[in-house]
Order: sequence, then C-alpha cells, then structure tokens
Amino acid sequence: MSLMPDKKTEKACEQLNVEPFDTAEEAWFWFIAAYGARNDGARFAAGQGLYNRPCEPLDILKVIDGLVRNRLLKKPHLLVLRYYGRRYLAPDPRRVKEKNARKLWDEAFGHITPKLVKKGIIREQSQKSWVQEFLI
Repeated sequence: MSLMPDKKTEKACEQLNVEPFDTAEEAWFWFIAAYGARNDGARFAAGQGLYNRPCEPLDILKVIDGLVRNRLLKKPHLLVLRYYGRRYLAPDPRRVKEKNARKLWDEAFGHITPKLVKKGIIREQSQKSWVQEFLI
C-alpha cells in the first residue's frame, strides 16, 4: 500500500493552490483550533483562511473516528490528544509526569500520520536526515 496521495488528490491540490500541513501534529493543532473557534461561534468557509488547506476540520475528525472504530486508537490516546491539543503543545518526554502521555501521543500519531499522508492532508516526510538534505 502506497502512502502517496492519489493522482486525483494531487491534481486538485495543484489547481486550488492548497498548502498541505508539514506534520500530522500541525494538522491536529489546526483541527483543535478550528473546533475551538467553532464552539465560540465561528463559521467555516472554504478558502477564507490564511492558507488554503487540503481539507476541512471534519476530514481530520473522520480519520480519527475511523481509527477509533478499528480500535487502533483507544480512550487514553484520545484523552492525551485532546488535553495536549488544547495546550497546543506535545507532551515533553523529559518530564517524568509526561512520559506516558508522550508514549500514547507517539502511538496515536503513528496511526494518524499514514492516513493523513494518503489523503494528501500532510506532505510525505522524506527519510533523509537534515544533513543529507542540506548537502544535496
């Protein structure tokens, strides 16, 4: 199974001049901010943001829902995603109280990232280190 977005998604992104997210964490924080704004009374309208994004907040929610239904994400994962998402900060593995949360965070994004890459919501991450990319 390829993690590359399908040709239809790539073509649509080029035509609409959309800016995919760099990481799944960035997409998650955007999703949390969007739903926070919605709860405060904001309305979503496509193309009204600073950047044209390749999805609506509901698309990310659907990915999470699919992972929950397939039992890949469980309640502890969701609680960590919500808690740290509202803080707009990933758990710090150096803090003793956040080590378990970081483990759950990494497990969750291990499942979320391939789904978002396949949908074209985030860019595919290269396997090169920053040194290799700098030298090339």
